[in-house]
Amino acid sequence: MRRRLCAVLAVAVLVSGCGLTSGSPMVDDVRPGSIGQGEPLKGADLTVTSKEFTEQLILGAIMGIAFQAAGADVLDRTGIQGSVGAREAVKSGDADGMYEYTGTAWITYLGNSEPIADPHKQWEAVRDADANNGLTWLPPASLNNTYALAMNQANFKKYGTKTLSDVAALSKSDPGAVTLCVEGEFANRADGLPGMQKAYGMDVPAGNITQMDTGIIYTQAAKGSCTFGEVFTTDGRIKSMNLVVMRDDKKFFPNYNAAPSINSRTLKEYPAIADVLDPITRRLDNAVAQELNAKVDVAGEDPHQVALEWMVEEGFVREG
Repeated sequence: MRRRLCAVLAVAVLVSGCGLTSGSPMVDDVRPGSIGQGEPLKGADLTVTSKEFTEQLILGAIMGIAFQAAGADVLDRTGIQGSVGAREAVKSGDADGMYEYTGTAWITYLGNSEPIADPHKQWEAVRDADANNGLTWLPPASLNNTYALAMNQANFKKYGTKTLSDVAALSKSDPGAVTLCVEGEFANRADGLPGMQKAYGMDVPAGNITQMDTGIIYTQAAKGSCTFGEVFTTDGRIKSMNLVVMRDDKKFFPNYNAAPSINSRTLKEYPAIADVLDPITRRLDNAVAQELNAKVDVAGEDPHQVALEWMVEEGFVREG
């Protein structure tokens, strides 16, 4: 297993200690189902990582369980705080792979200001650019964890907005009607609130915008304390709280399709990784993500167990 000095992750100073937790072996009693036949990764020591939020913990577990079923010994280093630490781990070889988002790579890591509207072309652009960084992007999922605004059913019946253009029109015809609950990061990102207001011609007064933690936004939007809350399109609380998501009709928000980002040296040594992950990635969409995320965020289940149960239910792996 790849272990390197803390200096390798110096850029990820936001992560405590050595940049990565020491990790622990994944010990799921799994064998091949529809993936991993013949155990093509037998003898491989692989480390998986992820960011710290629910969806990432689930996706990291899914990748690790897949590798185990294909015969690998897997070290679990999921749950790294922030985006940079996990990415740098894969770049450096301190970890071998993670599920990353195309929009995050294109804008946050690669420094581009304009997203690419076509999801596949966005992935291709990231794949080509990151090839020079020692990272290989495998084909993406349709799962697109991007930003959106959502409202409760009562406000939907009252105002009838279905798109962000409708929200912009409402902000002009009835300025007091548009109140927003947003995260601090979204409030300041170019691909967040400032850019959205500019793209749609919204002019929401500062007094109508309240910044708060992500989890509270869903509760406040469901209560109607704010007309619209900033949400992530794959969050399970959208369905559980019966929120209505506004369509991004001008396609302002970047595509944040999840795709395996694999250390290129690792993939060269174990090319079967691509075949192991591809069927799983193709199955991941927003509906699946919302269902799995809700099991953690709403029902309080363990992310790794949620991932394992889904992998078994889908027939990707077998237990025992």
